[in-house]
Amino acid sequence: MEGTKALWLERWAEEAGRQFLRFDYRGHGQSSDEFEAGCIGDWADDAIEVVSHLTEGPQILVGSSMGGWISLLAARALPDRIAGLIGVAAAPDFTEDGMWDSMTAAERELLMIKGRIERPSEYSDEPYVFTRRLIEDGRDQLVLRTPLPFAGPVRLLQGSADADVSTETALRLFDHLDSPDLRLTLIKGADHRFSGDRELALLVTMVEEVSAVLSR
Repeated sequence: MEGTKALWLERWAEEAGRQFLRFDYRGHGQSSDEFEAGCIGDWADDAIEVVSHLTEGPQILVGSSMGGWISLLAARALPDRIAGLIGVAAAPDFTEDGMWDSMTAAERELLMIKGRIERPSEYSDEPYVFTRRLIEDGRDQLVLRTPLPFAGPVRLLQGSADADVSTETALRLFDHLDSPDLRLTLIKGADHRFSGDRELALLVTMVEEVSAVLSR
């Protein structure tokens, strides 16, 4: 919740007189528990609990990367509360289509036996840790294998220079998600962080656009 996009949106909300909520999943940021102990289902439950108990009325969810997947799970669980979605480099089903599919046979065997493997991270001195629980739970949370209806407006933002989530992933979600008002915007040169001034301004524009649609 201390990320650039979350803080930028909070400042915008304060200036616009809008309510805004940011939080860390368990094992992330300022939250307790170990990251390695968590999985997609846990973090989706966190989002559902936060929306259910700390907000009132219809909500617009903004989810970046894994948060895009979590937003879809929350919207499926709370169809009467989630009115709009904004995905930034959304990464649905990444544990299966990204992690598992990219592993070698030896890595898969090690993961099943040891329960975890490590890979270098571009964003931290600490390695990425993939756990068996994360992979196996992820298979119970997949959203691109079954119908994915959503009644409200959806805006998807994707950078062409994103090395972590491909344009093909964004197009796959765009094709699969069934919304009457769905738009995908590709931004030339934007990377996965999506935190430059140009990208942040566009993110605010999308929030304002979805808000305007819902206020009609």
